[in-house]
Amino acid sequence: MSYAAARFIVFLAVSAALLHVSRGALRRRDSHGFYRFFAWECILALVLLNLPVWDREPLAAHQLASWLLLAASAWLPLHALRRLQREGRPSAARQDEALFAFEKTSALVTTGAFRYIRHPMYAALICLAWGAFLKQFSWTGLALVLAATVLLFLTARRDEEECLAHFGEAYRAYMRRTRRFVPFLL
Repeated sequence: MSYAAARFIVFLAVSAALLHVSRGALRRRDSHGFYRFFAWECILALVLLNLPVWDREPLAAHQLASWLLLAASAWLPLHALRRLQREGRPSAARQDEALFAFEKTSALVTTGAFRYIRHPMYAALICLAWGAFLKQFSWTGLALVLAATVLLFLTARRDEEECLAHFGEAYRAYMRRTRRFVPFLL
C-alpha cells in the first residue's frame, strides 16, 4: 500500500470517528458543534497533508514557530477541560444532544485561561491548524488552514450565542472583559 493510500485510509477512519462523536451536533446546523466538525476535518486533512515533512529541518524558523503553536495546542485543551469539569460543574440537566458532556456546564468558568479568553479549546485548534500548516507551505494547506480558522470563528460565535442564552447577563459581562482567542487582542 502506498503512503498516500495509507493517509487516505487514516483520513477516512478518523473522519468516521469524528462523524460519530459529532452526530448530535450535525443534526442541528445552529449548534456550535456543526461548524466545529468541519473545522476538525480541515485540520485532519492539513495534518495528514504535511505529515511527511513533520520533522524536516527541525531548527528552521517555520518549524520552531510550528512547534510553539503545537505545544500551545496540546496544553490549552487539557487546561480548559480540567477547568470546565472542576468549576463548570457539568450537569445532565442540560438536555442538549449537540453538546458533549463536559460542555453542559451549570456554572460559568472565568479562571485560568478563561480569565483572558472565552474559547481556549478553539484557540488550541487554531494553534494546531497553523502549527500543522507551518510545517510546509502549500496552496492546499493555506486553503485548509484559512477554512479551519473561519470555521472556528463561526464555532466560537455560535457557542457565544448558546452561552448567552444559557447564562444570560453574566456571560455578556464576561464577554466584555475577555477576548475570543488571544488575550488582550482578539
